[in-house]
Amino acid sequence: MKNIALPVRFGIVMSALLIAFFLIVSLFGWHTNPLFSLFNGVVTGFGIYETIRYYKLEQGENFTYTGGITVGLVSGFIATLLFTVFFLFYATEIDSLFLSKLLDQYGGDYSVGVGLVTFVVAIMGFATTVVLTLTCMQLLKNSNNMS
Repeated sequence: MKNIALPVRFGIVMSALLIAFFLIVSLFGWHTNPLFSLFNGVVTGFGIYETIRYYKLEQGENFTYTGGITVGLVSGFIATLLFTVFFLFYATEIDSLFLSKLLDQYGGDYSVGVGLVTFVVAIMGFATTVVLTLTCMQLLKNSNNMS
């Protein structure tokens, strides 16, 4: 239970930050601009980095690459799942015109539903998590170099 508590805590905090950023941006009407979603990668990357770093400090000499990857992926997946649920709730219950405003940013005549857009948000979050976890592990892994 102790091993799962760390990435769950960090995942919840990351999702709270992602949701807070989304709501702040929506106050200014910028939440339909895809450029602002780049900041989600910054929040997720920092959260994953801190999760792995804290786990490495906790483990000390027992820190393994596999353990670091695991806590990074779990924290990122939890953040992605919670943010995706919020996104679905926001798009269906809070701002029913959000989806049409979002799709207008891309031009063209798209006929997609909220389910597909929510699925894309989830896939983007999972892909970002995998890439950023692997990137952070390159910075935090134990080196076996003999120099």
